[in-house]
Amino acid sequence: MHVVVDGANVVGSRPDGWWRDRPGAARRLAGRLAAALTVDPAPLADALDHPGADVQVHLVLEGAAAGVEDLPTHPRLAVVHAEGDGDAAIAALAAELAADAPVVVVTADRDLRERVRAAGATTLGPHALLDALPGP
Repeated sequence: MHVVVDGANVVGSRPDGWWRDRPGAARRLAGRLAAALTVDPAPLADALDHPGADVQVHLVLEGAAAGVEDLPTHPRLAVVHAEGDGDAAIAALAAELAADAPVVVVTADRDLRERVRAAGATTLGPHALLDALPGP
């Protein structure tokens, strides 16, 4: 299964000062995703309503966060640096991936949710993902 993470939307869902350091916020989110995939991806699959699924995460970054190069890595974590509109990149990626496997897009953006559902993906809010990740 594929999980497409709207990085800006997920980071922005908690008022923890992310706006003062957008690249740092992207690093922290990527680090938490990599840690979840390294330690045990089962709780992540459970939280995304796909128990037992083999999880491949696609973290989509836009704006200042898209320029960050030194992000934590993991073989099952692909970072997509959106060249423009992050929502357009997410919608296109979800449509492409939905042809081969289940896709869950993590975002609270209502318009984006409708776009990716039309492409065959399901959606979940940021807190479902964040609560399944290790760390604060």
